[in-house]
Amino acid sequence: MKKPPNPIFSHQTVLLLQNQQHSIKTMKQIHANMITTGLILHAYPLSKILILSSSLSIPYSLTVFNQIQTPSIFLFNTFISSITNNAHLAFSLYSRVLAEKSLKPNNFTYPSLFKACGSRPNWFRHGRALHVHVFKFIEPHCDCYVQVSLINFYSVSGKLGIARYLFDEMSKPDLAAWNSILAAYCNGSCSGYCGGENASLSIEALCLFNQMLVSHVRPNEKTLVAIIGACADLGALCNGVWSHAYVLRSNLKMNHFVATALIDMYAKFGYLDLACQLFDLMSHKDALCYNVMIRGLALHGHGHRAIRLFQRMREEGVEPDNVTFVAVICACTHVGLVNEGSEIFNSMKEVYGIEPKLEHYGCLVDLLGRAGQLDEALELVRSMPMEANAVVWRSLLGACRVHGNLEIGELALRHLVELEPETSGYYVLLSNMYANISRWDDVRRVRKVMKNKGVNKFPGTSFVEIDGALHEFLIGDKTHPCSDMIYRKLEEMNWKLRMHGHKPSTKEVLFDIEDEEKEGALSYHSERLAIAFALVATDSSFPIRIIKNLRVCQDCHASTKLISKIYGRDIVLRDGNRFHHFRNGACSCLDYW
Repeated sequence: MKKPPNPIFSHQTVLLLQNQQHSIKTMKQIHANMITTGLILHAYPLSKILILSSSLSIPYSLTVFNQIQTPSIFLFNTFISSITNNAHLAFSLYSRVLAEKSLKPNNFTYPSLFKACGSRPNWFRHGRALHVHVFKFIEPHCDCYVQVSLINFYSVSGKLGIARYLFDEMSKPDLAAWNSILAAYCNGSCSGYCGGENASLSIEALCLFNQMLVSHVRPNEKTLVAIIGACADLGALCNGVWSHAYVLRSNLKMNHFVATALIDMYAKFGYLDLACQLFDLMSHKDALCYNVMIRGLALHGHGHRAIRLFQRMREEGVEPDNVTFVAVICACTHVGLVNEGSEIFNSMKEVYGIEPKLEHYGCLVDLLGRAGQLDEALELVRSMPMEANAVVWRSLLGACRVHGNLEIGELALRHLVELEPETSGYYVLLSNMYANISRWDDVRRVRKVMKNKGVNKFPGTSFVEIDGALHEFLIGDKTHPCSDMIYRKLEEMNWKLRMHGHKPSTKEVLFDIEDEEKEGALSYHSERLAIAFALVATDSSFPIRIIKNLRVCQDCHASTKLISKIYGRDIVLRDGNRFHHFRNGACSCLDYW
């Protein structure tokens, strides 16, 4: 009788084969060789052929699996984990596990199934039902692996509160658990949240990170990527620089994920030169890295440099993806490069075979609208192969506000109210347009509609970092401990602005009141308060760095230019659209934003 092959030697052979690039043909040859040598009788090499075949051909991998007479839970788990992008098949296999009396799901079964649910937008109810099965078959409180998968599932499903509850239930969370909850907060701050909510999530991520350090859990590269992202979104410069220093002094690997996160962070902090230096030092640059650098250039209004980097990306053989085109068209938008942006948009399908998605059409609408080509932008919206979403109509409404096109603006608002009736920003934009032409009855009508619908205006918020501490200001804010000193400085600023000939632009104030009262309302905008505090609290040699959640208004933009000249201070303001670098009475945006 033929002796079965040595399992140890066989495992090494299979692992060696898996390190190579395989086609379906070579995979079938490996499978045939395993059958003839008897290697297919061993569970471990069989699991390897399942993983390999599922990455190349799902039907063939099913054939392999169905030929196994009595697959163990190990093989079921292996197969399910290799097909998490096919949720239907994964749950079909799970049903087979439940049907077999000799099998019982274990702690390796559920993480893959939760991952499959999280990858599909409408599968939350299936994942929630699966959570009940977890309590039935295993004890999740005793298994960190399952708990982490639950945290990940609920966070990607937008249920951050449940994810946090599950994390807090863990007595001694390990590094994977900390990384999961940190990623949940950082990802939440980048999607689905806005304004103050965004900042609150980033702040909570930093607080959690401090708790992690106190718990003596040593961060790794994945941890730092999340924290650097939170610092970038929040504008917490000192924390971000500390994170960079921690990577260096702890001998953590400066892999391209960490480096890319640092590039993104420094670009968002306004240190574009430092971001470019880090980018140039990277030996391996993938599409993600190029996308972040192009987006950084776009934020700072360097459209021509962004286009040149896009060309360099092509020359170096890095294939652009959907995100690349969003970034480079946005870069064109910020400086009015209509022809260049349109050509890049057209090249997506013609040159790269990438079908433009809704976000690409939205960028092109924004590009045309900001340049004043509103009729062309509206025609593009109507001719798109898909229905315009709120982002597209919002871009059009914003352009109408800048260029004073009330007719198209009202049309855009009607669509926005249908799509997102509870969002206040749309009503405010239209109110500004009415206020610009002194149509106060229409302003009151819009405000009444907002009140009847229960829509509240989201407040403008500005952050300024002083000595590592973030200070938040709202319009007319008097809650700061240094409030008296801030308002005295504000009075001084207003007096000096008048002495230098500044005449406040009161058109965007939404109240039918006297001009003198309107000027006072403008003086108390959140960025003015932040600047006043920074002038008092910082040395004159340091630039002032402000983060604002909304688009800066025309009057604050004009007054900040003049303040930079009067006080001899560089002011870097990141608003909801882009960066503004104010120096000696001028702004880097050249008044195009």
